[in-house]
Amino acid sequence: MAMPAMEMLLGGLYKNHRPWMCSFGMQGSGGTASTGPVFPTLGELIEGMPMVAFRGDKSAQVRALVTDSRRVTPGSLFFALGGLRTDGNLYIEEAIDRGAVGVVSDSPASAIQQVPFLQVEDSRSALAEISRRYHRHPDEQLRLFGITGTNGKTTVAFLLQHLLAEKPHTVGLVGTVHYDLGRRTLPSYKTTPESVDNYAMLGQMVDEGCKQAVLEVSSHAIEQQRVDGMRIPVAAFLNLTQDHIDYHQSMEAYFEVKSRLFTGGIGSLPEVALVNLDDPYGRRLVAKIPKEVRVITYGVCADADLRAEHIELSDAGSRFELVWPEGRVEVRTPLLGHYNVANTLAAIGMAFAEGYDPKVLAERMAFFGGVPGRMEKVEVGQPFRVLVDYAHTDDALANALTMLREITPGKLHVVFGCGGDRDRTKRSKMTEAVQRFADHVWATSDNPRKEDLGQIFDDMRKGVTCPERISFVEERRRAISLAIDASKPGDCLLIAGKGHETYQEFADTVIPFDDRQIARELINLKTFQPDA
Repeated sequence: MAMPAMEMLLGGLYKNHRPWMCSFGMQGSGGTASTGPVFPTLGELIEGMPMVAFRGDKSAQVRALVTDSRRVTPGSLFFALGGLRTDGNLYIEEAIDRGAVGVVSDSPASAIQQVPFLQVEDSRSALAEISRRYHRHPDEQLRLFGITGTNGKTTVAFLLQHLLAEKPHTVGLVGTVHYDLGRRTLPSYKTTPESVDNYAMLGQMVDEGCKQAVLEVSSHAIEQQRVDGMRIPVAAFLNLTQDHIDYHQSMEAYFEVKSRLFTGGIGSLPEVALVNLDDPYGRRLVAKIPKEVRVITYGVCADADLRAEHIELSDAGSRFELVWPEGRVEVRTPLLGHYNVANTLAAIGMAFAEGYDPKVLAERMAFFGGVPGRMEKVEVGQPFRVLVDYAHTDDALANALTMLREITPGKLHVVFGCGGDRDRTKRSKMTEAVQRFADHVWATSDNPRKEDLGQIFDDMRKGVTCPERISFVEERRRAISLAIDASKPGDCLLIAGKGHETYQEFADTVIPFDDRQIARELINLKTFQPDA
């Protein structure tokens, strides 16, 4: 089964995946509790589950849950999932040859006789439930905080982890930048991984002593049932702007998918829903949330439960007064821009919903260290500001550039691109947004993937408003170099779109590429020196 180039780049994050096992509470042959790792049987994993048909023996021990036939080892239960690129049912024979002890599919068994075969209505839903059982319901042993929205998920996740973590290694995190499992951190390959990996990582967090976990929940994850059945007591809605329309087809469909996290569409309801009342979709969401869910709203609007007043923005960070029904306190944060005031409110709001004292949260906020690839500074002695940010929608770019324009005494330069095999309709809007604020723009490659860069550029050119202030440069390193050459003392250069990413995707090839590292190397080569 074909593995995406992203997963190949990351060295097969779960290539040698082993379940984080402990006793399932089963008895040994002598009637005493087993002391070593005990693998569940197929029968135990599927007991009580709805099924279309089952054929075979349920006594085999299941040593791993696998969705990629190439990762099957003896004792694996193989899930034949349908996908955008291929169909797992085409690889059932390969999985059996590699030692699978059972197959789960939503297609009929056909001629398969060698191993037990479970046909279900929905193989992704079955994968989520069996994964949850296999890893001992880790979502019931951790207090989970789910964050969804087009922009800001990663920043809010890092902020919230910082606020919750009174002791080291007690709050896990699953998100766009990395997976923090307690005492070890893995590179991320998806914002919200497949349910089998999601539950495995939550299980390891439990084993490592974590008490809470913060999850970025993408719309793809909700639609593809990667968080099905997961108990997420505290969920936050940040915003909704155009993105992923190539997948969801419309903003209404996109909104409907996001809403499921709050309305029971994943199989469970949150106890508390935190909603951004400054966002029009947030106001619509409040009306959709069932009455048994406690709703806490946040924003700058006067009717929000948690709101920011007297906001002051500078190139050193932000200051505002946090107001809630029982009081108010000053909050200072090193994060730049009005949109990060909203992100800060969201993180404080989720912790507030859990019973944390806002005054203590305000104290902790001042010591937040930042987020990789989110307005991350590149400083090697150059006389102008260089920032790397993940902004890759027109709304995110407009927010970032509005803020930078306010704090930049000189010219504002931007390097950005649009990803291939993604929503083509947002490319012209991104270009128009960048040109609205920047003095000069270098449009370049982002992750072209399998799409022709010329086609991407053609789509971007539809948003050009000032041709004399934009240059199209195919090679991203070259574009960054030209932008650095053009930057003078007092200027600001924003390198947008890839943020924390350390690679670039071209068709089936992935190459190392880190905007931050490239910028440092180029600045050093150009020998900028600070004043003596």
